[in-house]
Amino acid sequence: MSDTLKIATPEDETPRLDLSPGMSDGGRWIDIRMCGCCGALRPRYKKLVDAIFPEDPQDGLVKTNMDKLTFYTIRAPEKLDRVGEYLAQRLSRDVSRNRKGYVVIAMEALDQLLLACHAQSINLFVESFLKMVSKLLESRDPDLQILGSTSFVKFTNIEEDTPSYHRRYDFFVSKFSAMAHSNNQAPDVRIKVRVAGLRGLQGVVKKTSSDELQVNIWDKVHMDKIVPSLLYNMHEEDSPSPSPSDDTQHASQLQDTTRPTTVAETCLRDLVCRAAFGCIKSVLKPALSHLDNHQLWVPNRFAVKCFKIIMYSMQSQYSHVAIQSLLSHLDDHTRDSARIKASIVGVLRETVSIAAAGSIGPSVLEVFNTLLRHLRLSIDYQLTGRRGSQGSIHKQPINEEEEKLFQEAIITTVGAFATILPDYQKIEIMMFIMGKVPIPPQNGDSNLLSATGVQGEEGNLLLQNMLLKSLHQVALAYTSVSMTTTFTSTAFLDPLLRVSLVADAHVRLIVQQILHTLIDRHGNCEKLQEIRIPKYINDLDLKVEKCSRQDLAFMRKHGPQFYSMLYENLLQHDNSDENFHAIYCTMALLCVEMGGEDVLVELLRLTLGLQEIACKPQEENDLSTPHICKLHAVLAAYLNLISQLTAIPALCQHVTQVLETRKQEAPYFLPETAFLEGNSLDQVTLPDTVDTSLLFHQNAINEAMASSGHEVSRLSQPFVPLRSDFPSQSRYSMDVQSINIELDQVDTPGRDRTSFRACSLVKHPGEEITFETLKKTLTEKTPDAEDDEARRREVVEKFQNAPFEEIAAHSEARSQQLNNKLNEIMDMVSKPSVDASGRVVSLSGPFQVKSVPVYEMQFPDLCVY
Repeated sequence: MSDTLKIATPEDETPRLDLSPGMSDGGRWIDIRMCGCCGALRPRYKKLVDAIFPEDPQDGLVKTNMDKLTFYTIRAPEKLDRVGEYLAQRLSRDVSRNRKGYVVIAMEALDQLLLACHAQSINLFVESFLKMVSKLLESRDPDLQILGSTSFVKFTNIEEDTPSYHRRYDFFVSKFSAMAHSNNQAPDVRIKVRVAGLRGLQGVVKKTSSDELQVNIWDKVHMDKIVPSLLYNMHEEDSPSPSPSDDTQHASQLQDTTRPTTVAETCLRDLVCRAAFGCIKSVLKPALSHLDNHQLWVPNRFAVKCFKIIMYSMQSQYSHVAIQSLLSHLDDHTRDSARIKASIVGVLRETVSIAAAGSIGPSVLEVFNTLLRHLRLSIDYQLTGRRGSQGSIHKQPINEEEEKLFQEAIITTVGAFATILPDYQKIEIMMFIMGKVPIPPQNGDSNLLSATGVQGEEGNLLLQNMLLKSLHQVALAYTSVSMTTTFTSTAFLDPLLRVSLVADAHVRLIVQQILHTLIDRHGNCEKLQEIRIPKYINDLDLKVEKCSRQDLAFMRKHGPQFYSMLYENLLQHDNSDENFHAIYCTMALLCVEMGGEDVLVELLRLTLGLQEIACKPQEENDLSTPHICKLHAVLAAYLNLISQLTAIPALCQHVTQVLETRKQEAPYFLPETAFLEGNSLDQVTLPDTVDTSLLFHQNAINEAMASSGHEVSRLSQPFVPLRSDFPSQSRYSMDVQSINIELDQVDTPGRDRTSFRACSLVKHPGEEITFETLKKTLTEKTPDAEDDEARRREVVEKFQNAPFEEIAAHSEARSQQLNNKLNEIMDMVSKPSVDASGRVVSLSGPFQVKSVPVYEMQFPDLCVY
């Protein structure tokens, strides 16, 4: 036969069979693949792929043949896509025939080829690989699903050299999420499938989060599947139950790395760690929704655990995003029960404690405003007994105890927020909170302001109580250095001292506690909270330092305000023992922390003024007998503290003598008896006039203070408190009603001169000049003043109505007249006159025409430098 059989096998083509006789070019060609019975004609890559599969799948991958296949794909990378496609065909066939051994071998071969090859055409091979993984994941066999997930995780650890523009991972996110929710009846299989699904989700995030060309894994459609899958597995074993399931019992026996809870926590940390600033909310929103949908806020143990993981995993500069998300979520639950809101606030408090300093964000006041708004709404609900928006017909009843727990949670959270703020922001926060506290009006009316939305006096008292507790929490986090810095604005100090005089004793107690926190800078508050008379001051172990000049200046300006506040607080009729102890502590802290000479004298004046009130007869005094006894006890303990701090022998002797007399004759005037629990002060009968031996004498104190070099002129003046409804009078450094001026006519030989001498000790009723007299003198108009006022109005009207030319001419005439006067004066000075004796005379007296050189002039010693 003349027909020849030729096989054309170009290097890049499939072998073809030439059946044309005598033709080397052209003719008819038949694809060799049609000759299925001819194995020798199969392509080499298929032979190499078939060679890696043994006859018995239990023998595993034929390693020598696998090495040949790997070498072939490295030498001919253009064949890699065909190798992958052929392996995919074999794997699909084996899966359909349920030959798991060959499936495992095919996946192992694919994994080795992925690790060995980095050609530019690897993208096509990866597509074949992903098809095989998808085939395995679609299978209902758990073993194949786990195998596909394991291979996918290995693939995600490979860094590809070339980007992929068309690869999609939506199927894998959905399938891995479904595996993470597996409910297989066998505990072992269920745990393995869930772990495989969680690791697959972690691999998807790892593969896509750092590649901008890949699918955006942070989209809502993906995060709504990934985050709930992680939280579901974290809560599945974390939830306590009296009888643990088989799943939980078996999981507890596994290693931590194979438990779904541990793997889910690791995946969540990795997810949050990879999230950039714009992607944090994509994780937080589905997490909050999951907690809502599964009612995991009450109790909030699991919610706290989740947000701790999130806060510790995210970058510190992004912490404020989580805080703001929780605050927004709290706003969304405004109409929910107080238990849920309290749990959210509890999570917020734990979150804030982890956040870095200053990480609340740019709007610090908005954070506190949100918390205080919810506090006010809670008080509204507590007063009305129902929860709902204004004008709403269907309002739900509330649980008052739950509302109180919610209010306490907010107060504690405010303190936690303040802890991470710098001190200057804490001062602003205290001013901000104080601006929301209802305060008594300045006209002295006993009714309270209601400018915050809470109706009625009861609502104002509740709001005062809660806001002042919040302020106290911020004050506890503040480190006081200087009173000038702490009370930098009267907008904070004035309202605070005014609220200290409200009708509610508990509110007054909170204000005193706030003052303790802000005044105490050396830890002396705890040592002075109890009213007692120690024998030795060293027993208290007080830390006393010299008062700074800034604090002295502050007390000169605002001291009368503090003294008046203490004076009126001690005279409040409804004071409890706690109020007396708190007021005594405030007085003691003022003495210890700012005990300068002026402050010490004013505190002694305050003490003597209170003693005078306590000694008034019953007809003139509206204080009860127990109140009078406790007032005497407070003053006794305070004078004992002052005497021992100053260590003035005469003062200590006088105070000790009075205390010893009271022990013998009036023990109810001492703290040990007056503040003894269960005492019978109501049965004490006080005399109309208290024996002088039981009182502290002003003369004795004056002499004692003068003996140590103190200025005692102020001690002779009675203490007059400022009007409580005008706290702005603190700008005066002393009582204006106690100013007395004595005018003395001093005759000096050779000249008549009147000297004015201010005297605060000698009083002449006929010559007394008070503040009212000075005010009347300044404001009263005299006839001359009325004429001046009329001329001023005339000038103003002239300049407002007259033409410009007339005003200019008038001004020019006045200017010319003034120049003429100045010229006359200069002529008189420059031209000396001659008297009858021939001497030259000037305005200042006779002198010689001849001038004296400057270097010969005699200057006073004070003028010579």
